[in-house]
Amino acid sequence: MSNAPTHEAGDVRDAWGRVTAWLERNDPETLAAFGGPGSQRAVREAEMRMGLELPGEMRQWLLANDIDAGRRPAASSGLVTLGCEIPLPGGHLLLGLTDIQRVYLSRTGWEEMESSSDPGHPFWRREWVPIAAERDGLYGTFLDTLSGAIGTWAEAEGPEEGVYASLFAYFQETADRLEGVSSGDSRGPGTAAGPRDLDPRPEDDPIRHWARTNGYHVSDGGRVPAAIREAFEASQR
Repeated sequence: MSNAPTHEAGDVRDAWGRVTAWLERNDPETLAAFGGPGSQRAVREAEMRMGLELPGEMRQWLLANDIDAGRRPAASSGLVTLGCEIPLPGGHLLLGLTDIQRVYLSRTGWEEMESSSDPGHPFWRREWVPIAAERDGLYGTFLDTLSGAIGTWAEAEGPEEGVYASLFAYFQETADRLEGVSSGDSRGPGTAAGPRDLDPRPEDDPIRHWARTNGYHVSDGGRVPAAIREAFEASQR
């Protein structure tokens, strides 16, 4: 499990806005498949069905774009049928509210039936909510509603918690992949480097990786800012 500090790294709407802005310019068909804004009522009904409360970050994202808004899966469809394919960290299809509920109930159902599961290390917890998954639901990415961190699950392996510190950090990485930038550099390709972007040091690569997974902005093209270096060093103590 990650020892990442809990902090407000940024507004998930800003990170998600980078994703939708790139799609609007380069892949409008995929953006159109995202549907319209979600509704407070739909979110509340989903929470009641799953028996939990979604954190503010996830609510903000679903209210900005609920991929499944106004869509219903066919009666004979598989577990995930409405997900959208974009270059997400770890792959998988991005889920909307309908598929989120379907995968969640499937995973919790399997956990309850698995009598041999180790209570201390279950393969699924009720506080985990899927945000991306393969069509069969055997692989995917989840958000921990208690900590806000992002983790992953796989059929033949135990879940990995704390892969990203927040939904903001996860969508920042998604936007970076789409824009062709790295380590949270949100300037976009073709932007001139500033004074801080000179003289990069390869030994700072572990700090850059830590910064990206914890939602900090730092460029691969220059030195790591002192504040981020101090936060990294504090996390290693």
